[in-house]
Amino acid sequence: MPPEQTELLQGTLDMLILKALALGEMHGLGIARRVEQLTRGTFQVKPGSLFPSLHRMEEQGWLSAFWGESENNRRAKYYRLTRAGERRLENESERWRRISGAITHALQTS
Repeated sequence: MPPEQTELLQGTLDMLILKALALGEMHGLGIARRVEQLTRGTFQVKPGSLFPSLHRMEEQGWLSAFWGESENNRRAKYYRLTRAGERRLENESERWRRISGAITHALQTS
């Protein structure tokens, strides 16, 4: 049985994109597939959310981009993590661990 689709919480899409790109440069469709893979199918990122996020993150200096050919010989924009993006991923990951730990603790408290 596939996992139930879940809506992304605000701020988590950036972190998931950064994590996907920490594993290697890729184009938009590849990033969406990697996020789905990393979350075991829980999150599916639609183009209407993905591409504005990628452009914003590129403007903020977390990603750099270049044009190349995709697996099916089509022109595609590829993204890679910058050093600033690596730092952002590290900070956001630590923040997420604190938040999720606090929520888990609150839910387990009787």
